[in-house]
Amino acid sequence: MPSPDRTPPWPDALGIGVQKGGTTTLHTLLQAHPEVFLPLSKEVHFFSKHYAEGPEWYARQFGEAGDCRCRAEITPYYIFHPQVPARVQALLPRVRLILLLRDPVERTLSQVFHSRRLGLEPLDPEQALAAERERLAGAEAVLARPDGLHQSHQEHSYLSRSRYEQQLARWLAHFDRQQLLVLRSEDLFLDPQRVWQQLQAFLELTPIPLPEGGAPWANRGLGESTGVAASLKARLRDELAPTYEAMARDYGISWP
Repeated sequence: MPSPDRTPPWPDALGIGVQKGGTTTLHTLLQAHPEVFLPLSKEVHFFSKHYAEGPEWYARQFGEAGDCRCRAEITPYYIFHPQVPARVQALLPRVRLILLLRDPVERTLSQVFHSRRLGLEPLDPEQALAAERERLAGAEAVLARPDGLHQSHQEHSYLSRSRYEQQLARWLAHFDRQQLLVLRSEDLFLDPQRVWQQLQAFLELTPIPLPEGGAPWANRGLGESTGVAASLKARLRDELAPTYEAMARDYGISWP
């Protein structure tokens, strides 16, 4: 898709992920800043599920933004969809990207239970994880089409979505590192004042105090992962070892 004229109200920033990593809380915080406009729908999904609608459709999502300082949207599927980085770069080459990263094992399990609560996952956690590779087979070929949709790629991609280093490599092939703010999801709740300051500085917003109530834990799960066997968590930690190592080495982000 060729780059259109810059006149339409394109977003200045995208929250690109991760799922079950605090993006709903991020949306709530940014909504509280008077200089930020966000569409009514948190997950616009233009670059993932509605790309065939064209840039005019996307521009309409920001039609009420007026002359606000920062237009933004948050769709956590963006980080994982293989076509999205190139699509974003073609339309928004100077966009700022916000990424929240949660402990990979906890994020994996949280997504499993999230899908189960929504009725999207009939299998138990071990079976669901074992079925992932087969469910995702051929997904990237389908998603290469502008109108390509693959439900399992979005809903059953538990371990795959937690391999952050692979997804970041795709984005950094299209954007400068300085355009990307990488935050640890846990810090959004443990130290919201510091994260709020980082967000405002990154988006060049006029600093305001952290909204009353801090960072609400929106769209929180029910804590089902506390009942997962320690042996399964240990196995997941081993499988995701390259991710833990890469995040610590390249981004200074680590988890116990």
